[in-house]
Amino acid sequence: MERLIKLIWDFRGPAALPTAKHHEIHLKEFIQMEKLSVDITGYDIIDEFYATAYLVVNESQMIAVRDRLRPHRGEVYEK
Repeated sequence: MERLIKLIWDFRGPAALPTAKHHEIHLKEFIQMEKLSVDITGYDIIDEFYATAYLVVNESQMIAVRDRLRPHRGEVYEK
Protein backbone atom coordinates (compact mmCIF):
# COMPACT_ATOMS: atom_id res chain seq x y z
CA MET A 1 0.00 0.00 0.00
CA GLU A 2 1.23 3.47 -0.89
CA ARG A 3 2.08 5.93 1.88
CA LEU A 4 -0.26 8.84 2.46
CA ILE A 5 1.05 12.38 2.83
CA LYS A 6 -0.75 15.10 4.79
CA LEU A 7 -0.30 18.54 3.21
CA ILE A 8 -0.85 21.29 5.79
CA TRP A 9 -1.72 24.99 5.64
CA ASP A 10 -1.18 27.10 8.79
CA PHE A 11 -3.43 30.03 9.71
CA ARG A 12 -2.73 32.41 12.55
CA GLY A 13 -4.55 35.30 14.15
CA PRO A 14 -8.10 35.96 15.34
CA ALA A 15 -9.57 34.68 12.03
CA ALA A 16 -7.47 31.49 11.96
CA LEU A 17 -10.32 29.05 12.55
CA PRO A 18 -12.83 30.47 10.06
CA THR A 19 -10.06 30.75 7.50
CA ALA A 20 -9.03 27.12 8.00
CA LYS A 21 -12.67 25.99 7.70
CA HIS A 22 -13.09 27.99 4.49
CA HIS A 23 -9.84 26.66 3.08
CA GLU A 24 -11.08 23.10 3.64
CA ILE A 25 -14.05 23.87 1.36
CA HIS A 26 -11.62 24.73 -1.45
CA LEU A 27 -9.58 21.59 -0.78
CA LYS A 28 -12.73 19.47 -1.16
CA GLU A 29 -13.50 21.27 -4.43
CA PHE A 30 -9.97 20.51 -5.63
CA ILE A 31 -10.43 16.80 -4.84
CA GLN A 32 -13.60 16.72 -6.95
CA MET A 33 -12.12 18.68 -9.87
CA GLU A 34 -8.96 16.57 -9.99
CA LYS A 35 -10.76 13.29 -9.21
CA LEU A 36 -8.21 12.38 -6.54
CA SER A 37 -8.49 8.86 -5.18
CA VAL A 38 -8.06 9.95 -1.54
CA ASP A 39 -10.68 12.34 -0.16
CA ILE A 40 -9.41 13.07 3.33
CA THR A 41 -9.48 16.73 4.40
CA GLY A 42 -10.00 18.54 7.65
CA TYR A 43 -8.92 21.27 9.98
CA ASP A 44 -7.36 21.27 13.42
CA ILE A 45 -7.64 23.88 16.14
CA ILE A 46 -4.25 24.32 17.78
CA ASP A 47 -5.25 27.22 20.01
CA GLU A 48 -7.37 30.38 19.95
CA PHE A 49 -5.13 32.05 17.35
CA TYR A 50 -3.77 29.10 15.39
CA ALA A 51 -5.56 26.58 13.17
CA THR A 52 -4.56 24.36 10.27
CA ALA A 53 -6.31 22.92 7.23
CA TYR A 54 -5.09 19.75 5.57
CA LEU A 55 -5.43 17.51 2.54
CA VAL A 56 -4.19 13.92 2.39
CA VAL A 57 -2.82 12.60 -0.91
CA ASN A 58 -1.05 9.48 -2.13
CA GLU A 59 2.72 9.87 -2.07
CA SER A 60 2.86 9.46 -5.87
CA GLN A 61 0.57 12.51 -6.28
CA MET A 62 2.24 14.63 -3.62
CA ILE A 63 4.66 16.62 -5.79
CA ALA A 64 2.05 17.54 -8.41
CA VAL A 65 -0.49 18.60 -5.76
CA ARG A 66 2.16 20.40 -3.70
CA ASP A 67 3.33 22.42 -6.70
CA ARG A 68 -0.24 23.49 -7.52
CA LEU A 69 -1.56 24.22 -4.03
CA ARG A 70 1.63 25.29 -2.24
CA PRO A 71 1.01 24.03 1.30
CA HIS A 72 3.13 25.36 4.14
CA ARG A 73 4.37 21.92 5.13
CA GLY A 74 3.68 18.21 4.95
CA GLU A 75 4.08 15.02 6.96
CA VAL A 76 3.38 11.32 6.66
CA TYR A 77 -0.30 10.71 7.42
CA GLU A 78 -1.06 8.15 10.10
CA LYS A 79 -4.66 7.00 10.40
